[in-house]
Amino acid sequence: MSSESQTMSVTTWIGTSNTGYAPLAMEEVRRTIEGAAVRILAPAETFIIESPLDRVETLQKLQSQPPVFLRHIQPIDGTLLLSETNEADVLPWLAAEISRTEDQIRGKRISVHVRRAEGCSYPYSVFDTKTSLDGVLRDVGATIDQRSPETIISIYAVKDQLLYGIGTPDELMSDWPGGAIRFQREEEQISRAKFKLLEAERAFGLDYTQYREALDIGAAPGGWTSLLLERGVSVTAIDPGAMHPSLRNHPKLTYLKRNASEVKFKPNTFDLLVCDMSWSPMQMVKLVLDLHESLTYGATAIITIKLMHRKPLQTIRDVIAKLESVFIVHRAKQLFHNREEITLFMTKQY
Repeated sequence: MSSESQTMSVTTWIGTSNTGYAPLAMEEVRRTIEGAAVRILAPAETFIIESPLDRVETLQKLQSQPPVFLRHIQPIDGTLLLSETNEADVLPWLAAEISRTEDQIRGKRISVHVRRAEGCSYPYSVFDTKTSLDGVLRDVGATIDQRSPETIISIYAVKDQLLYGIGTPDELMSDWPGGAIRFQREEEQISRAKFKLLEAERAFGLDYTQYREALDIGAAPGGWTSLLLERGVSVTAIDPGAMHPSLRNHPKLTYLKRNASEVKFKPNTFDLLVCDMSWSPMQMVKLVLDLHESLTYGATAIITIKLMHRKPLQTIRDVIAKLESVFIVHRAKQLFHNREEITLFMTKQY
């Protein structure tokens, strides 16, 4: 390919990570897309990606090597400099951008995502922006559907720029603005850790109601156990710490107030293992591997890996290399509800 044709095919994107993990996400992009240039757009979590590949090729690269830390991606199909635009002309510009995509969105379920970086000069609220665009979408024959969209119109305001792009939820890696999945906190919710397991279910295409017997290692106070019990799964929870009082008499719960390293189970007992412990990564790996015989062949495992060291990418590689002696590691991903950790989705080898 000539240098001229390479220049012509450059595409530009917004990448988003969890706060503080943008450098790792940017490094992932560089390694995945040869020749890509990346630079910070907004501090802590958002950056620009300039790919030497066209849209289709860029997405194929990212989908063939799913990133761990890149949470969300948005193509930049249009840019408006707010410092050079009258306030009254901003929303008409967005309306014109949407109208140009009529062939792409006619008859589709459409969601509009609006994000505003701190300190941006964009003059309109998220609500006002969406409201103003509703009529445009209807005029081009689209249906507004925030819950299950087929196509997403993404609008990102940062500093004095308004960046616009359009794509499917699969292309954008999420059907939530910026990949920031929000769950409603329940009155009697035991801990926010429950959100991690809920997000894992969505991210990895799981259905917890399909499991029969689960083993929850390091279960206390019971955030993950509570969700599995709600889905009808029988749970054996292990932890020297106390479980939440609301769980103690649950008919489907077996609670072992012990260290997981001290217990053994019959082979092929559990079809699901979950683990969300604040242990060093290699200690956690040893514990899971020591218990693998209690899992049925093909059993699912969802575990979090704490990133305690200065070289998280090497830690992840080392952990996966150890686990692959017993498990097929389908995905390593930093979920929105992860903090200093990532989540692994695995199945036990046959």
